[in-house]
Amino acid sequence: MAFANSPDRLAPNATSAKVVIAGGIGTGKTTMVGAVSEIPPAGTEAWITQASRIVDPSADVNAKTTTTIATDFGRVTLAHDLVLYLFGAPGQPRFWPMWDDLCRSASAVVILADTRRLDVSFPAMDYFENDSDVPFIVAVNLFDGVQTHPVEQVRDALGIADSVPLVTCDARSRESVVATLLVALRNTMVKTPPVAAG
Repeated sequence: MAFANSPDRLAPNATSAKVVIAGGIGTGKTTMVGAVSEIPPAGTEAWITQASRIVDPSADVNAKTTTTIATDFGRVTLAHDLVLYLFGAPGQPRFWPMWDDLCRSASAVVILADTRRLDVSFPAMDYFENDSDVPFIVAVNLFDGVQTHPVEQVRDALGIADSVPLVTCDARSRESVVATLLVALRNTMVKTPPVAAG
């Protein structure tokens, strides 16, 4: 089925890559996937209930009424020979064990950070620094289109190594999200040794 943003044809030798969008609850992962997906994004949004506020106290942010309980999925074609499959990881602690499965065969990871609540970014930072070998970048989501802190202050606050790209991104903007995904792919290309021809 073709959608408005889908290319008419992909090259026969088209490459696909899996990109995981990670971060704490309420950092904009679902919004990011939805901003660029050329297919209707598949999501697992559920209402935040009184019971869930007890289990996931951090779910009560920014007047959120729903939260992702498994994963978001979308697809974006960046060129006639490059397709990205996007997987938004759930941010609640009870779903962190899913991250291992979501990251299997991933080419790159974007960790979304919210400078209003940097503490929710620490678990994702810890996981991708210590428990995963997938190259990652950090993107500061510009809520309301406003950059509230210089990126170097964010780098210091999160303890991000100089080797990890840190960018700003408006998760609502297709252009901004595409630019962020390109940084993530370039980072992977730089950090992945070439496969020897055999």
